[in-house]
Amino acid sequence: MLSDFLEMTDGQHLRADVCIVGAGPAGITLARKLAKHGHAVCLLESGGEDFEQDAQSLYTGASVGMTYYPLENTRLRFFGGTIHIWGGRCGQLDDIDFERREWVAHSGWPFGAEALAGYYRGAHEILRLGSYGYDERLWREIGASRPPFDEKLFTTRFWRFDKREEPFALRHCEDLVRSENVEVVLHANAVHIQAGPDARSVTGIRISTLDGRQGKVSAAYYVLACGGIENPRLLLSSRDVEVNGIGNGFDQVGRYFMEHPHCRAGRLDGNRSYALWDGMRKRYLADNIAVAPALLPTASLQREKEILNCALTFKLQRDPSRGISTGKRIYEHLRHELAPDRRGRRIYYTYRGLKRWFDRNLRPTVEHALSALGITGLTLIVRAEQAPNPHSRVRLSNRKDILGLPCPELDWQLSSQDKNTVTVLTDTLGSEFERLGMGELKKSGWLDEPALEWPVDLGVGPHPIGGYHHMGTTRMSADPRTGVVDADSRVHNYRNLYVAGSSVFPTSGWANPTLTIMALSLRLADHLDTRLRN
Repeated sequence: MLSDFLEMTDGQHLRADVCIVGAGPAGITLARKLAKHGHAVCLLESGGEDFEQDAQSLYTGASVGMTYYPLENTRLRFFGGTIHIWGGRCGQLDDIDFERREWVAHSGWPFGAEALAGYYRGAHEILRLGSYGYDERLWREIGASRPPFDEKLFTTRFWRFDKREEPFALRHCEDLVRSENVEVVLHANAVHIQAGPDARSVTGIRISTLDGRQGKVSAAYYVLACGGIENPRLLLSSRDVEVNGIGNGFDQVGRYFMEHPHCRAGRLDGNRSYALWDGMRKRYLADNIAVAPALLPTASLQREKEILNCALTFKLQRDPSRGISTGKRIYEHLRHELAPDRRGRRIYYTYRGLKRWFDRNLRPTVEHALSALGITGLTLIVRAEQAPNPHSRVRLSNRKDILGLPCPELDWQLSSQDKNTVTVLTDTLGSEFERLGMGELKKSGWLDEPALEWPVDLGVGPHPIGGYHHMGTTRMSADPRTGVVDADSRVHNYRNLYVAGSSVFPTSGWANPTLTIMALSLRLADHLDTRLRN
């Protein structure tokens, strides 16, 4: 069932077994599985069916730490969420990403990788990603060989790419619209979580439209699924019972904000550049699904050097002093200057389709010629895991939005371990290049500078700062003194309040978060099903 709160009467009171705040991949995945279990779900979406500037403006906030994208540009506020401008890149976390690593402070999930094994497969099937597999065995399936680096130092993992456009758009969610168990409510902004007087349960969520219409949702269970900035924002601003915000008795809500910071770490000039790029090129086909390899440090190298997990890839680029290419400038204009409405997204998708055709049919020939002429060199690109850092956080500012909620303030901070990881990986890979007779990897100058500053480098690609991945701000922990939710994603000390999405990640790992977000939502659906049946 599809409803619009703008068309409901003021004071509307909605009821369900489970109220989910946020209709992105986490909330939609959760709603679908709960509905299949037979439970009544109310799925609240702040925006409408497509982009609306007034709703998008609710994402406005300040960034007071490291340089970051404007907060209102990092997310989309309508049904389906930011996945509307998603590149489709899916990866699965490694076993070590879940482990407590003694050299990584605040690391360790409350469960191991095996707890998500079946749910990863479920998420994989939902996204139609072909045959299941993300590790080195995929080299045989695509008919290629792994790069010749020492297997004790480096391993490879694969991203798989969802080839559909906007898989969570409302037109692809007719099952929810038709379901008798689900009510999707558009233009329903959650503005307050009402805690019970004992701060042990939630009794309702207050919702509002931009024109001031008010309502309430009552449910047996409540799930926040509105992202790594909005989840803590809503918890922190609901402070009529707990003065510091719901679940924030130990000042943990909003802390440990993590991204996957991106950088150029080095450059290799020489006649072997093209061969390595071609072997690690962006897209192969496996079971008619695009896949792309990434080079990762092995678990043993991470332990030996006390570094983080990161994805390393290669690009053939001209000398950085010549600036960015015309194609890159066009992409940046399309991505950042066009409004992300249906027309703007269609232009963006058309450009991406043309680029994919070029990459498949012409790019290898062009790149080989440019490399042979010495015009381009091989650049090492790093998509880094960020170490959990309690000083990297989301707070509330003194400014309020049109609904009266305090606007978020992001203080993104990296640590010496983040930069040291890139330095160690670059040095280690450089030694491998020399061993293999491939030439000298010239390390980027910023890595030798004493400051911790991480550069904003447009040469990295379309995401020069990070991956738009907001993680960690309501992190999982066994102890409420070190996190916000428990192993079941339940807010500590609250009987019926849960959080879904990447904000519960204790560590970011190497992989893009969408597949893990969906796996966690499937796991949470089974947990809530058990609770409701009992």
